[in-house]
Amino acid sequence: MIDETHDPALRSWVESANRPGCDFPIQNLPLGVFRHGRSPKDSLGVAIGDMILDLAPWLPGETLNSYFALPASDRRKLRHEWSACLRADSPVRNLTPQNDCQMLLPAAIGDFTDFYASIHHAANVGKILRPENPLLPNYRHVPIAYHGRASSIVVSGTPIRRPRGQLREGQFAPTKELDYELELGAFLGPATVLGETVPIARAEEHLAGVCLLNDWSARDIQRWEYQPLGPFLAKNFATSISPWVVTAEALEPFRTSPPPHEVAPLAYLQSTQLTTAFDISLEVWLLAASAAEPTRLSQSSFKEMYWTLDQMIAHHTSNGCPLRPGDLIGSGTISGPEPHNRGCLLELTKKGRAPIKLPDGRQRCFLEDGDTVILHACCHREHFADIGFGACSGQILAATTT
Repeated sequence: MIDETHDPALRSWVESANRPGCDFPIQNLPLGVFRHGRSPKDSLGVAIGDMILDLAPWLPGETLNSYFALPASDRRKLRHEWSACLRADSPVRNLTPQNDCQMLLPAAIGDFTDFYASIHHAANVGKILRPENPLLPNYRHVPIAYHGRASSIVVSGTPIRRPRGQLREGQFAPTKELDYELELGAFLGPATVLGETVPIARAEEHLAGVCLLNDWSARDIQRWEYQPLGPFLAKNFATSISPWVVTAEALEPFRTSPPPHEVAPLAYLQSTQLTTAFDISLEVWLLAASAAEPTRLSQSSFKEMYWTLDQMIAHHTSNGCPLRPGDLIGSGTISGPEPHNRGCLLELTKKGRAPIKLPDGRQRCFLEDGDTVILHACCHREHFADIGFGACSGQILAATTT
Protein backbone atom coordinates (compact mmCIF):
# COMPACT_ATOMS: atom_id res chain seq x y z
CA MET A 1 0.00 0.00 0.00
CA ILE A 2 3.03 2.33 -0.07
CA ASP A 3 2.63 4.55 -3.14
CA GLU A 4 3.57 7.91 -4.66
CA THR A 5 1.79 9.84 -1.87
CA HIS A 6 4.48 8.57 0.55
CA ASP A 7 7.41 9.70 -1.64
CA PRO A 8 9.80 11.60 0.67
CA ALA A 9 10.81 13.83 -2.26
CA LEU A 10 7.30 15.29 -2.58
CA ARG A 11 7.05 18.99 -1.86
CA SER A 12 4.00 21.19 -1.36
CA TRP A 13 3.41 24.74 -2.55
CA VAL A 14 2.54 25.41 1.11
CA GLU A 15 6.03 26.32 2.30
CA SER A 16 5.37 25.58 5.97
CA ALA A 17 4.71 21.94 5.03
CA ASN A 18 8.27 21.58 3.70
CA ARG A 19 10.04 22.79 6.83
CA PRO A 20 12.01 20.26 8.90
CA GLY A 21 10.09 19.14 11.97
CA CYS A 22 6.68 19.99 10.53
CA ASP A 23 3.99 17.59 11.84
CA PHE A 24 1.88 17.92 8.70
CA PRO A 25 4.00 17.54 5.54
CA ILE A 26 2.34 16.54 2.29
CA GLN A 27 3.06 12.87 3.10
CA ASN A 28 0.74 13.05 6.13
CA LEU A 29 -2.57 14.78 5.20
CA PRO A 30 -4.51 14.22 8.45
CA LEU A 31 -8.22 15.05 8.61
CA GLY A 32 -10.13 17.20 11.08
CA VAL A 33 -13.18 19.39 11.65
CA PHE A 34 -12.74 23.15 12.01
CA ARG A 35 -14.69 26.38 12.31
CA HIS A 36 -13.25 29.45 10.63
CA GLY A 37 -13.50 32.79 12.42
CA ARG A 38 -17.06 33.56 13.44
CA SER A 39 -18.63 31.24 10.92
CA PRO A 40 -21.47 29.14 12.39
CA LYS A 41 -20.62 26.32 10.00
CA ASP A 42 -18.31 23.42 10.80
CA SER A 43 -16.08 22.34 7.92
CA LEU A 44 -13.99 19.28 7.10
CA GLY A 45 -10.34 19.85 6.33
CA VAL A 46 -6.91 18.37 5.68
CA ALA A 47 -3.93 19.82 7.54
CA ILE A 48 -0.99 20.85 5.37
CA GLY A 49 1.79 22.67 7.18
CA ASP A 50 0.14 25.49 9.14
CA MET A 51 -2.82 25.66 6.74
CA ILE A 52 -6.08 23.75 6.14
CA LEU A 53 -7.49 22.54 2.82
CA ASP A 54 -11.29 22.71 2.90
CA LEU A 55 -12.78 19.37 1.86
CA ALA A 56 -16.20 20.67 0.80
CA PRO A 57 -15.59 19.72 -2.87
CA TRP A 58 -15.00 16.10 -1.83
CA LEU A 59 -16.92 15.32 1.37
CA PRO A 60 -20.36 16.52 2.54
CA GLY A 61 -21.39 17.12 6.11
CA GLU A 62 -19.87 18.60 9.25
CA THR A 63 -18.24 15.50 10.76
CA LEU A 64 -15.84 12.87 9.41
CA ASN A 65 -18.35 10.05 9.93
CA SER A 66 -19.12 9.91 6.20
CA TYR A 67 -15.40 9.57 5.45
CA PHE A 68 -14.97 6.81 8.04
CA ALA A 69 -17.88 4.95 6.42
CA LEU A 70 -16.10 4.71 3.06
CA PRO A 71 -14.36 1.53 1.90
CA ALA A 72 -10.58 1.63 2.24
CA SER A 73 -10.21 1.81 -1.56
CA ASP A 74 -12.26 5.02 -1.67
CA ARG A 75 -10.25 6.54 1.18
CA ARG A 76 -7.02 5.81 -0.73
CA LYS A 77 -8.44 7.44 -3.85
CA LEU A 78 -9.27 10.61 -1.93
CA ARG A 79 -5.77 10.71 -0.45
CA HIS A 80 -4.33 10.68 -3.98
CA GLU A 81 -6.59 13.56 -5.03
CA TRP A 82 -5.69 15.69 -2.00
CA SER A 83 -2.00 14.97 -2.48
CA ALA A 84 -2.22 16.09 -6.11
CA CYS A 85 -3.96 19.34 -5.11
CA LEU A 86 -1.23 20.22 -2.63
CA ARG A 87 1.89 19.40 -4.65
CA ALA A 88 4.25 22.13 -5.73
CA ASP A 89 2.94 22.15 -9.30
CA SER A 90 -0.76 22.37 -8.34
CA PRO A 91 -2.85 25.46 -9.18
CA VAL A 92 -5.07 25.08 -6.06
CA ARG A 93 -4.50 28.00 -3.68
CA ASN A 94 -7.68 28.24 -1.53
CA LEU A 95 -6.49 27.41 2.00
CA THR A 96 -7.25 28.67 5.50
CA PRO A 97 -4.62 29.41 8.19
CA GLN A 98 -4.92 27.04 11.15
CA ASN A 99 -4.39 29.95 13.54
CA ASP A 100 -7.65 31.49 12.33
CA CYS A 101 -9.64 28.34 13.08
CA GLN A 102 -11.14 26.56 16.05
CA MET A 103 -10.61 22.80 15.99
CA LEU A 104 -13.56 20.59 16.94
CA LEU A 105 -14.16 16.90 17.62
CA PRO A 106 -13.48 15.00 14.38
CA ALA A 107 -16.62 12.88 14.53
CA ALA A 108 -19.95 12.26 16.17
CA ILE A 109 -18.65 9.44 18.37
CA GLY A 110 -21.32 6.84 19.00
CA ASP A 111 -19.37 4.40 21.16
CA PHE A 112 -16.03 4.39 22.95
CA THR A 113 -14.16 1.26 24.03
CA ASP A 114 -10.88 1.49 25.92
CA PHE A 115 -8.46 -1.43 25.74
CA TYR A 116 -5.63 -2.47 28.06
CA ALA A 117 -3.19 -3.54 25.37
CA SER A 118 0.25 -2.80 26.87
CA ILE A 119 1.65 -5.75 28.80
CA HIS A 120 4.27 -3.42 30.29
CA HIS A 121 1.55 -1.14 31.70
CA ALA A 122 -0.49 -4.09 32.96
CA ALA A 123 2.55 -5.62 34.66
CA ASN A 124 3.72 -2.33 36.19
CA VAL A 125 0.29 -1.54 37.62
CA GLY A 126 -0.06 -5.12 38.80
CA LYS A 127 3.23 -4.90 40.71
CA ILE A 128 1.94 -1.77 42.46
CA LEU A 129 -1.55 -3.03 43.28
CA ARG A 130 -1.05 -6.82 43.45
CA PRO A 131 2.65 -7.51 44.02
CA GLU A 132 1.95 -11.18 44.74
CA ASN A 133 0.06 -11.62 41.44
CA PRO A 134 0.94 -8.70 39.09
CA LEU A 135 -0.24 -10.07 35.71
CA LEU A 136 -3.57 -11.86 35.80
CA PRO A 137 -3.64 -15.20 33.93
CA ASN A 138 -6.08 -14.12 31.21
CA TYR A 139 -3.93 -11.21 29.98
CA ARG A 140 -1.87 -13.20 27.46
CA HIS A 141 -4.98 -14.84 26.02
CA VAL A 142 -7.57 -12.11 25.55
CA PRO A 143 -7.49 -8.37 24.71
CA ILE A 144 -8.96 -6.74 27.82
CA ALA A 145 -11.23 -3.69 27.44
CA TYR A 146 -14.15 -1.81 28.95
CA HIS A 147 -16.84 0.38 27.44
CA GLY A 148 -16.31 4.06 28.17
CA ARG A 149 -18.49 7.13 27.85
CA ALA A 150 -18.58 8.82 24.43
CA SER A 151 -20.43 11.89 25.77
CA SER A 152 -17.41 13.01 27.84
CA ILE A 153 -14.86 12.84 25.00
CA VAL A 154 -13.52 16.34 24.37
CA VAL A 155 -11.16 17.90 21.86
CA SER A 156 -7.63 18.95 22.79
CA GLY A 157 -7.48 22.25 24.64
CA THR A 158 -10.71 21.70 26.56
CA PRO A 159 -10.13 22.32 30.31
CA ILE A 160 -10.65 19.29 32.57
CA ARG A 161 -12.58 19.77 35.81
CA ARG A 162 -11.21 17.76 38.75
CA PRO A 163 -13.93 15.19 39.49
CA ARG A 164 -15.53 14.48 42.83
CA GLY A 165 -16.37 10.96 43.90
CA GLN A 166 -16.32 8.31 46.59
CA LEU A 167 -12.72 7.91 47.75
CA ARG A 168 -13.47 5.38 50.48
CA GLU A 169 -16.34 4.38 52.72
CA GLY A 170 -18.24 7.45 53.88
CA GLN A 171 -16.12 9.99 51.95
CA PHE A 172 -17.26 11.93 48.88
CA ALA A 173 -14.69 14.55 47.82
CA PRO A 174 -12.51 15.78 44.93
CA THR A 175 -10.02 13.18 43.73
CA LYS A 176 -6.56 13.54 45.24
CA GLU A 177 -4.95 11.21 42.70
CA LEU A 178 -5.80 12.69 39.31
CA ASP A 179 -3.78 11.05 36.53
CA TYR A 180 -3.38 11.05 32.75
CA GLU A 181 -3.06 8.03 30.44
CA LEU A 182 -1.00 8.21 27.25
CA GLU A 183 -2.97 6.37 24.57
CA LEU A 184 -3.64 6.14 20.87
CA GLY A 185 -7.24 6.40 19.69
CA ALA A 186 -8.50 4.62 16.57
CA PHE A 187 -11.57 5.72 14.60
CA LEU A 188 -13.54 2.85 13.07
CA GLY A 189 -15.56 2.30 9.91
CA PRO A 190 -17.26 1.03 7.74
CA ALA A 191 -20.26 -0.29 9.66
CA THR A 192 -21.07 -3.88 10.51
CA VAL A 193 -24.45 -5.29 11.53
CA LEU A 194 -25.51 -7.00 14.74
CA GLY A 195 -24.31 -10.60 14.71
CA GLU A 196 -21.57 -9.99 12.11
CA THR A 197 -17.96 -10.71 13.01
CA VAL A 198 -14.89 -9.12 11.43
CA PRO A 199 -12.18 -11.71 10.65
CA ILE A 200 -8.72 -10.50 11.57
CA ALA A 201 -7.70 -10.65 7.88
CA ARG A 202 -10.28 -7.91 7.20
CA ALA A 203 -9.94 -5.97 10.44
CA GLU A 204 -7.75 -3.22 9.03
CA GLU A 205 -10.45 -2.38 6.49
CA HIS A 206 -12.29 -0.97 9.50
CA LEU A 207 -9.34 1.11 10.75
CA ALA A 208 -9.91 4.59 9.30
CA GLY A 209 -7.34 6.60 11.26
CA VAL A 210 -5.72 7.31 14.60
CA CYS A 211 -5.30 10.21 16.99
CA LEU A 212 -3.75 10.92 20.37
CA LEU A 213 -5.93 10.07 23.37
CA ASN A 214 -5.67 10.92 27.07
CA ASP A 215 -8.06 8.90 29.22
CA TRP A 216 -7.96 10.96 32.42
CA SER A 217 -8.21 8.83 35.55
CA ALA A 218 -9.03 9.39 39.23
CA ARG A 219 -6.95 6.66 40.86
CA ASP A 220 -8.41 6.88 44.36
CA ILE A 221 -11.97 6.72 43.05
CA GLN A 222 -10.93 3.88 40.76
CA ARG A 223 -9.35 1.92 43.62
CA TRP A 224 -12.57 2.07 45.66
CA GLU A 225 -15.07 1.33 42.88
CA TYR A 226 -13.36 -0.97 40.39
CA GLN A 227 -14.01 -4.24 42.17
CA PRO A 228 -15.82 -6.31 41.05
CA LEU A 229 -16.98 -4.69 37.79
CA GLY A 230 -14.11 -2.44 36.70
CA PRO A 231 -13.80 1.25 35.68
CA PHE A 232 -16.77 3.58 36.00
CA LEU A 233 -16.82 7.12 37.43
CA ALA A 234 -13.03 7.16 37.85
CA LYS A 235 -12.73 7.19 34.06
CA ASN A 236 -15.85 8.55 32.41
CA PHE A 237 -15.59 12.20 33.55
CA ALA A 238 -13.31 13.17 30.62
CA THR A 239 -11.27 11.77 27.73
CA SER A 240 -9.26 14.15 25.55
CA ILE A 241 -8.35 13.49 21.92
CA SER A 242 -6.23 15.40 19.42
CA PRO A 243 -8.22 17.12 16.64
CA TRP A 244 -6.30 15.71 13.65
CA VAL A 245 -6.89 12.11 12.54
CA VAL A 246 -3.81 10.57 10.92
CA THR A 247 -5.23 8.23 8.31
CA ALA A 248 -4.46 4.53 8.09
CA GLU A 249 -3.00 5.20 4.63
CA ALA A 250 -0.50 7.74 6.02
CA LEU A 251 0.74 5.11 8.51
CA GLU A 252 1.60 2.51 5.86
CA PRO A 253 5.39 3.19 5.84
CA PHE A 254 5.55 2.75 9.61
CA ARG A 255 4.22 -0.78 9.96
CA THR A 256 6.35 -3.03 12.12
CA SER A 257 6.31 -6.47 13.70
CA PRO A 258 4.54 -6.74 17.07
CA PRO A 259 6.32 -8.21 20.10
CA PRO A 260 6.28 -12.01 20.25
CA HIS A 261 3.59 -13.69 22.35
CA GLU A 262 4.63 -16.26 24.92
CA VAL A 263 1.22 -17.89 24.51
CA ALA A 264 -0.09 -18.38 20.97
CA PRO A 265 -3.35 -16.43 20.52
CA LEU A 266 -6.46 -18.32 19.53
CA ALA A 267 -7.00 -18.71 15.79
CA TYR A 268 -9.38 -15.74 15.45
CA LEU A 269 -6.61 -13.45 16.78
CA GLN A 270 -3.87 -14.79 14.50
CA SER A 271 -3.02 -13.08 11.23
CA THR A 272 -0.85 -14.25 8.34
CA GLN A 273 -0.81 -10.72 6.87
CA LEU A 274 0.94 -7.54 7.90
CA THR A 275 -0.49 -6.50 11.24
CA THR A 276 -1.57 -3.08 12.39
CA ALA A 277 1.46 -2.71 14.62
CA PHE A 278 2.98 0.71 13.95
CA ASP A 279 6.22 2.36 15.01
CA ILE A 280 4.85 5.53 16.59
CA SER A 281 6.95 7.43 19.12
CA LEU A 282 5.01 9.23 21.86
CA GLU A 283 5.86 11.75 24.58
CA VAL A 284 4.13 13.20 27.63
CA TRP A 285 4.94 16.75 28.77
CA LEU A 286 3.77 18.48 31.91
CA LEU A 287 3.37 22.25 32.10
CA ALA A 288 3.09 22.56 35.88
CA ALA A 289 0.90 25.32 37.29
CA SER A 290 2.76 28.67 37.11
CA ALA A 291 5.76 27.09 35.35
CA ALA A 292 7.33 28.88 32.37
CA GLU A 293 8.26 25.78 30.36
CA PRO A 294 6.92 22.22 30.13
CA THR A 295 8.87 19.21 31.40
CA ARG A 296 9.01 15.92 29.53
CA LEU A 297 7.79 13.12 31.77
CA SER A 298 8.07 10.06 29.53
CA GLN A 299 8.73 8.61 26.09
CA SER A 300 7.29 5.39 24.73
CA SER A 301 6.49 3.59 21.49
CA PHE A 302 3.29 2.08 20.15
CA LYS A 303 5.29 -0.81 18.66
CA GLU A 304 5.67 -2.21 22.21
CA MET A 305 1.93 -2.92 22.51
CA TYR A 306 1.13 -6.57 23.21
CA TRP A 307 -2.18 -6.51 21.31
CA THR A 308 -2.42 -4.82 17.89
CA LEU A 309 -5.26 -2.73 16.51
CA ASP A 310 -6.43 -5.47 14.14
CA GLN A 311 -6.56 -7.91 17.07
CA MET A 312 -8.58 -5.38 19.07
CA ILE A 313 -11.07 -4.96 16.21
CA ALA A 314 -11.35 -8.70 15.57
CA HIS A 315 -11.90 -9.38 19.27
CA HIS A 316 -14.37 -6.49 19.66
CA THR A 317 -16.62 -8.00 16.97
CA SER A 318 -15.99 -11.68 17.75
CA ASN A 319 -19.31 -11.96 19.61
CA GLY A 320 -21.27 -10.13 16.91
CA CYS A 321 -21.02 -6.63 18.42
CA PRO A 322 -21.68 -4.15 15.56
CA LEU A 323 -19.37 -1.29 14.62
CA ARG A 324 -20.49 2.14 13.40
CA PRO A 325 -18.47 4.73 11.50
CA GLY A 326 -17.01 7.13 14.04
CA ASP A 327 -16.79 4.62 16.87
CA LEU A 328 -13.58 5.13 18.83
CA ILE A 329 -11.33 2.62 20.53
CA GLY A 330 -8.48 3.49 22.86
CA SER A 331 -5.31 1.45 23.00
CA GLY A 332 -4.94 1.68 26.75
CA THR A 333 -1.91 3.25 28.40
CA ILE A 334 1.19 2.95 26.18
CA SER A 335 4.17 1.93 28.29
CA GLY A 336 7.45 0.22 27.55
CA PRO A 337 10.11 -1.88 29.25
CA GLU A 338 12.16 0.99 30.74
CA PRO A 339 11.25 3.38 33.59
CA HIS A 340 11.14 6.40 31.24
CA ASN A 341 8.61 4.55 29.06
CA ARG A 342 5.84 4.57 31.65
CA GLY A 343 2.66 6.18 30.32
CA CYS A 344 0.95 7.49 33.46
CA LEU A 345 1.78 8.94 36.87
CA LEU A 346 0.54 5.84 38.68
CA GLU A 347 3.45 3.96 37.08
CA LEU A 348 5.99 6.79 37.06
CA THR A 349 5.58 7.61 40.77
CA LYS A 350 4.76 4.06 41.93
CA LYS A 351 1.39 5.19 43.26
CA GLY A 352 2.88 8.36 44.72
CA ARG A 353 5.71 6.68 46.63
CA ALA A 354 8.41 8.06 44.27
CA PRO A 355 7.45 11.67 43.41
CA ILE A 356 8.68 13.26 40.18
CA LYS A 357 11.05 16.18 40.76
CA LEU A 358 10.40 19.17 38.49
CA PRO A 359 13.13 21.60 37.34
CA ASP A 360 11.92 24.33 39.72
CA GLY A 361 12.22 22.05 42.75
CA ARG A 362 8.53 21.18 43.06
CA GLN A 363 7.33 17.59 43.04
CA ARG A 364 4.39 15.73 41.57
CA CYS A 365 2.82 12.47 42.67
CA PHE A 366 -0.41 13.20 40.82
CA LEU A 367 -1.79 16.19 38.93
CA GLU A 368 -2.54 19.47 40.70
CA ASP A 369 -4.97 22.23 39.76
CA GLY A 370 -3.48 24.44 37.05
CA ASP A 371 -1.29 21.67 35.59
CA THR A 372 -1.46 21.08 31.83
CA VAL A 373 -0.68 17.70 30.27
CA ILE A 374 0.47 17.70 26.63
CA LEU A 375 0.80 14.59 24.46
CA HIS A 376 2.85 14.48 21.25
CA ALA A 377 3.61 11.72 18.74
CA CYS A 378 5.50 11.24 15.50
CA CYS A 379 6.50 8.51 13.06
CA HIS A 380 10.07 8.21 11.79
CA ARG A 381 11.56 5.66 9.42
CA GLU A 382 14.62 5.87 7.21
CA HIS A 383 13.85 6.71 3.55
CA PHE A 384 10.42 8.17 4.43
CA ALA A 385 9.20 11.59 5.53
CA ASP A 386 8.49 12.06 9.24
CA ILE A 387 4.86 12.70 10.11
CA GLY A 388 3.34 14.03 13.33
CA PHE A 389 0.05 14.03 15.19
CA GLY A 390 -0.11 17.58 16.51
CA ALA A 391 -0.85 17.88 20.23
CA CYS A 392 -3.42 16.66 22.72
CA SER A 393 -3.59 18.90 25.77
CA GLY A 394 -5.78 19.66 28.75
CA GLN A 395 -5.44 21.90 31.80
CA ILE A 396 -6.78 20.82 35.20
CA LEU A 397 -9.38 23.09 36.81
CA ALA A 398 -10.32 22.98 40.47
CA ALA A 399 -13.27 20.81 41.48
CA THR A 400 -16.65 22.39 41.96
CA THR A 401 -17.48 23.44 45.51
CA THR A 402 -20.84 21.64 45.60
